[in-house]
Amino acid sequence: MKTFKDLVFKPHPMGAGIIARQEFANGYEVTVVKSEYTYGGKQGLYELAVWKDGKIHYDNSVANGDVVGYLRPEDVTDAMAVVQKFEKIITEDSDFMYNWIKDKSGK
Repeated sequence: MKTFKDLVFKPHPMGAGIIARQEFANGYEVTVVKSEYTYGGKQGLYELAVWKDGKIHYDNSVANGDVVGYLRPEDVTDAMAVVQKFEKIITEDSDFMYNWIKDKSGK
């Protein structure tokens, strides 16, 4: 399971603060940012956004309609753990067929 310690921070491309992006096996991603413009950044805390299909994904239990701010490193790890448990995004027909057959056969 990926945690805060696995994040590799780089300078934010907008020129303020730092950013890390982490992809997960289920097809979701998170970005974790810290700058003077992010929720909690001035207090040294982090902001997390959930991504799906290359876009910020607000409709999930972590984001709850927004990005999540004011996170300590351990809070980022907790949020990442939840995102990693989201149902896998099926991106290929073969994955769909495999899972459908598996579900129907009970094997």
